[in-house]
Amino acid sequence: MKRYSMISLFMAAMMFIAGAVSAQTVDEVVSKHLEAIGGKENWKKVNTMKMEANLSVQGMDIPINIYQVNNKSFRQDFTAMNMTGYTILNNDSGWSFNPLQGQSKPEPMTADMLSAQKDQLDIQGELVDYKDKGHKVELLGKEDIDGTETIKMKLTRKSGSEVVYFFDPKTYYIVRSVSKMKINGQDIEQVSNLSNYTKLPEGIVVPLTMETSGAPAPITIKKVEVNPVLDPSLFIAK
Repeated sequence: MKRYSMISLFMAAMMFIAGAVSAQTVDEVVSKHLEAIGGKENWKKVNTMKMEANLSVQGMDIPINIYQVNNKSFRQDFTAMNMTGYTILNNDSGWSFNPLQGQSKPEPMTADMLSAQKDQLDIQGELVDYKDKGHKVELLGKEDIDGTETIKMKLTRKSGSEVVYFFDPKTYYIVRSVSKMKINGQDIEQVSNLSNYTKLPEGIVVPLTMETSGAPAPITIKKVEVNPVLDPSLFIAK
């Protein structure tokens, strides 16, 4: 009986130590990542952002403008074939307008679409103070991506949705993210590949090239403005 108790205590202690090591490893990866992209304190100073980007499809350049207010509003404009469309997202509402698809006026997002895209409102990054935000993070081992054995980490948001990040162990930049969302009752997976990381004058580091499963070609960011003054009317559908 005494021997069984000692074994039980030993196993319990080992499980506790293993859990502590795992938590420390997670925090170490998060810490190295945040340091690599300019530091948590620099990112916490980012309240608004404007980006000018370009999408090249079949020889046609499509300019894209992105406006963001941290944890409040997001807008993305595009112009193609002399027509301009947009997506607007706020905390409690969202609209989309795409004249290329025959729309004559903006349409409100469904509840599923709004819920799935609200994570874009956190422009400081979900890993910045992730515990305070109610998110949970766990390591999933390693996975080869284009010849690089990346560190694989899952973040479960407070809302319950999940995203898996893949870190380059040499730079601790995120080279891929895989998000799962439910839209119109269907589970949809979105894969984003990130590259061409560049340090801005404000000290933060951002990827200037993004390939997503929802876009026909890579998006190249040409210009980034940090903390510009943004007109609130940008985030109202007209």
